[in-house]
Amino acid sequence: MSVLIHPTYFPSVSHYVAMVNSDKVIFEVEDNFQKQTNRNRMYIYSANGIQMLNIPIKHDSNNTGLKFKDARIEHAFGWQKQHFKSLEAAYRTSPYFEFFEDDIRAIFEKQFDYILDLNFEIHEVITDCLGITLPFDKTIEYHKEVEEVITDLRSLANGKKDTNEFSEYVQVFDDKHGFINNLSILDLLFNEGRHAVDYLKNQVVK
Repeated sequence: MSVLIHPTYFPSVSHYVAMVNSDKVIFEVEDNFQKQTNRNRMYIYSANGIQMLNIPIKHDSNNTGLKFKDARIEHAFGWQKQHFKSLEAAYRTSPYFEFFEDDIRAIFEKQFDYILDLNFEIHEVITDCLGITLPFDKTIEYHKEVEEVITDLRSLANGKKDTNEFSEYVQVFDDKHGFINNLSILDLLFNEGRHAVDYLKNQVVK
């Protein structure tokens, strides 16, 4: 099975379930940028429950029809420092945070002009942390419909449309708020380490 999917910001567990269980990954890079999607946001488990971390995007009057690959990051708000501090606060006591801390921190210490470049860097770092290889192709033009041999999972980039439910695993604050489903892959990585790969292989995306 080949999957067509978006390269998002520290993707959700559902993204990795789809990719790990596919024969081929194709990343959509020719679509228009859409606000309020996981292209530039992720969800983590904080002491207060679910927390959204959002990357600010430069917007101007010419952003109508802005291509995803042309969306530039706004660096005026110090979002990198804020996001990493939030990850530290949420996962410092998780079993595997210290094991992967340096790899993840390096992403936040590097400046990217384009959100797409950042998301591809994240893909490489996360697969390395998981100890797997997920080679991919990129689209060269946008198609609303895709061939039958390709499973179109681009809708997973819109968290509201992603209704997948997965098996529970131990989370840092689950004694306070219970299990929170389908967060960023970082939640699974910090809590399960490389055992995350077996977990992903045993889940199904609908």
